[in-house]
Amino acid sequence: MMRSLATKLTLAFLAIGVLGVLLVAIISNMQVRNRFDQFISERESSSLTEQLAAHYTAEGDWGALEQFLSVFPNGSLPGPWIVLVDSAENELIRWPPNGRFALQQRTSRTPVTVDGVTIATIIHEPPPRRATGGLPQPETNFLRDVTMASMISAGIAVVCALLAGAWLARRMMKPLNALTAATQAMAAGELGTQVDVRSRDEIGRLADSFNQMSHDLAEANQLRTQMTADIAHDLRTPLSILQGYLEGLKEGELTGSPRLYNLLYDEAQQLNHLIQELRTLSLADAGELPLNVRPLDPKALLERTGLAYVMRAEQQGITLRIEAADDLPHIEVDLQRMTQVLNNLVANALIHTQSGTIVLSAHQAGVAILLQVSDTGKGIAETDLPYIFDRFYRADKSRTRSEHEAGSSGLGLAIAKAIVVAHGGEIAAESQLDHGTTFTIKLTTKLAI
Repeated sequence: MMRSLATKLTLAFLAIGVLGVLLVAIISNMQVRNRFDQFISERESSSLTEQLAAHYTAEGDWGALEQFLSVFPNGSLPGPWIVLVDSAENELIRWPPNGRFALQQRTSRTPVTVDGVTIATIIHEPPPRRATGGLPQPETNFLRDVTMASMISAGIAVVCALLAGAWLARRMMKPLNALTAATQAMAAGELGTQVDVRSRDEIGRLADSFNQMSHDLAEANQLRTQMTADIAHDLRTPLSILQGYLEGLKEGELTGSPRLYNLLYDEAQQLNHLIQELRTLSLADAGELPLNVRPLDPKALLERTGLAYVMRAEQQGITLRIEAADDLPHIEVDLQRMTQVLNNLVANALIHTQSGTIVLSAHQAGVAILLQVSDTGKGIAETDLPYIFDRFYRADKSRTRSEHEAGSSGLGLAIAKAIVVAHGGEIAAESQLDHGTTFTIKLTTKLAI
């Protein structure tokens, strides 16, 4: 049977807690017993040395040792056997007489002193661990109490581990359950679903990432829907015009004329232009936009664009000038594509500038060249500025293509951005209402490549 993650986490914490408590209890109990046995042994050694010193003082020598040791009951000596040697390491007695004697690393030596002078040494092996029942009542009670305290502490620690595991598992599962519900809602089509971020740990960062992804998907879906509607609208207009005039010609209600044919040709050109721009965007999105890159002089690039629009600017009473140094480093660009970008920016500037100046400039900024198109036109509202590079975006939602320059599709700035990005560059806009707009293209110089 599949267990939930919360159950698994709780059981894991419980297992770790039980294992840790058992290890601590076993090790501490062993250590207490060893230290207790050592204490008993040292206490018994101290008692024996005191009585041996008193015996030596009373007798004046080591006589009658067998009689002296025989009065000690079994288990009251510091070890299973003892060997008593004098100050010259001469053996005085072994006790018990029939005991098994083995001098090992565990052998201990306890001096017997009288008035600060060592008169003998007790050599013995520490006694084996004693059963609780073989100890006097106080010692038995002490070990029993220590064992009981260890068991109670172990039980409390296990309960705490269980409670901590359950609390932590619940705390972890709450945001995970929220994320699960949100993903299911998104799978059901509710794009843009958000979850509350209550922490700054890994789960909190996961929730942040999910919210950003959900927001981006909702925005992309909205843009896709809007783009589809805008494409349908921009295709419908020239098609309706073509269909209306062709039906009139077919029914004989209209008579062919050069003016009519030019109108039909212009609308067909508009359709072709829109299709070509959509194709350019699709290639850019797929990273397959063909570029014929070669070194170009930035000033020459700007002059090429300026020459194409200088006559139109003069007709509108607008001054168009170029500002660029002659010794700027070359940039690696596709001439036709970058000219398309600059043409679009200058054409937009001419549309939205009633009088004043349009400046095409270039200057170096570190390892980059900045190409700028500035105008003194009516500017762009601050609320619209972040969206001007979106496809088919119109600041005035009620405005139709007929209000723009012929051939405009609403994709110009989107295509300009796609081309600049394909060159590894950046494009941005700054604007103030009634003070004009400046578009800046940032491109890497040839020397930095």
